[in-house]
Amino acid sequence: MNQPTGQPTMLRTGVRRAVEADLPELVRLRALLFETLGGEYFNPAPVQPVQPDRNDWRHNLTAVLKEQLTADTARILVVDAEHGLAACGIGTVEQWFPGPHNLTGRVGHVIGVVTDPAHRRRGHSRAIMRALLDWFRAQDASRVDLYASTQGEPLYRDLGFVDHPDPALYWRPAHR
Repeated sequence: MNQPTGQPTMLRTGVRRAVEADLPELVRLRALLFETLGGEYFNPAPVQPVQPDRNDWRHNLTAVLKEQLTADTARILVVDAEHGLAACGIGTVEQWFPGPHNLTGRVGHVIGVVTDPAHRRRGHSRAIMRALLDWFRAQDASRVDLYASTQGEPLYRDLGFVDHPDPALYWRPAHR
């Protein structure tokens, strides 16, 4: 169900769907998340721009966020602060192939939850996660996956997340 891009809709106390005006703050918070996680994977060496916009992850993120704001398969949630956003969280649902372990074939993914350091320890991440979990239930997701930071792991475990039964592996194509 699409929502107009200029009309915030409150879901839980303090949690609402993001709108187009939130894009700069969403990018700021996502950048904060990556800086916090550190390491070569999240902060790779800069790529020499062949096409300036294409190699700017913030530009690419803004375009994808704008496209996904009203998508039925994504939910971008925020908590407002006095100036800007205090926190954000993103969830997506993918249609996989059903099986005995996944009856609907619908798998949810928490793409990231981040709270600005000035607004931490106030329950914003928990409120966003509860709203995302409600949305995943409404989307009939059989499972929700996430990657937890050391700081976020206690919250996710408290919400019922457990160790995944499969080993997590990934592959990245070489940069061209």
